[in-house]
Amino acid sequence: MKNKTIRAMHALVAFVLCAIVANPALAHENQVILFGPFLGGFTHPVLGLDHFMAMVSVGIVSAIIGGRAIWAVPAVFVTMMAVGGIVGWSGIPVPMSLIETGIGLSVVLLGSIIAVYRALPALYVAIPIAFFGVMHGFAHGAEIPSIADPFLYALGFMSGTIFIHIVGVVIGDMSKRYAFGRIGMRVVGAVFVVFGVLFLLGVL
Repeated sequence: MKNKTIRAMHALVAFVLCAIVANPALAHENQVILFGPFLGGFTHPVLGLDHFMAMVSVGIVSAIIGGRAIWAVPAVFVTMMAVGGIVGWSGIPVPMSLIETGIGLSVVLLGSIIAVYRALPALYVAIPIAFFGVMHGFAHGAEIPSIADPFLYALGFMSGTIFIHIVGVVIGDMSKRYAFGRIGMRVVGAVFVVFGVLFLLGVL
C-alpha cells in the first residue's frame, strides 16, 4: 500500500511537470483544433498550472477535513465556477488583473491550509473556495475560443475540474493513512504557496 502511495505522489509530480512544459505550447484555440471543444475545455484546467494547483488543492483540503466535506467542498467550487464561467463568457467587464489576483490567492491560501495540515471547519473553507471558484470560472468563461461550442467547452472545463478534484481527494485521503504522507502534503502545500506568490508577482 505504501508503494502505491509513493507511486501516486510521483505521478502527481510528473503530471505537474508535464503541465509546466505543455502549457506554453498549447493555446486554447489550438487545444480546440487538436481535441475538439469538449476535450479542449477539459485540458484548460488540467494544463493550466495555476488552475491545476488550486483545484487539486480543493480536493486535498476536502479530504483532510473528511466527512461530507469530501464531496460538499468541491461541489461548492464547481457550482460557483459555473456561475463565474457564465459571467466571464457573457462579456461583463471585469479587470483580468483582479481575476488573476484571485486565482493566485487561491493557490496561496489553499496551499497554506495543506501546509498546516489541519481539518478546519468546512464552512470556513467553503466561503473562500466559493469566491475562488468564481474567479477560476470567470477566467475559463472569458477565454472560451470563438471557434468552440461554448456549451461543450464549458462542459469540458467543468469535467476537467471535477477530475482534478477527485485526484486531490484521493491524494489527500492517502496522505491521512501514513505519517510520511502528511509530511509530504506539508511539503506540497509549501511548494504551492511559493508558486502562488510567483503567480501574484507575475513571474509565472
